[in-house]
Amino acid sequence: MKDQVTELGDFIRAQRERSAISVRNLAERAGISNPYLSQIERGLRKPSAEILKGIAKGLSISAESLYVRAGLLEHPDGTPSVLEAIDADPTLTTRQRQALTDIYRSFIDQNNDDTK
Repeated sequence: MKDQVTELGDFIRAQRERSAISVRNLAERAGISNPYLSQIERGLRKPSAEILKGIAKGLSISAESLYVRAGLLEHPDGTPSVLEAIDADPTLTTRQRQALTDIYRSFIDQNNDDTK
């Protein structure tokens, strides 16, 4: 059974490959070195929340999905969030994932505004 750090690395690598982004390009977008990103993808290093935020931004996915996979954030009911499901869907392109994420967040913001 894979540990959490290895699964996180596998997920990041899969997202990067699906988005057709090189290690060098993603490392640059995330503000980290190529070797460090490679170590994260291989499960050798556990990144901080700040690094995960940069990686998420570079991949155009939600930081929340990486935080949950890294064990930094838990869902109270134990079910994956909508954003995680969007990020994990292999059939969506990067542009489609971003559009769905933006729409979902706008609905949440609107509902929060309506309850004030």
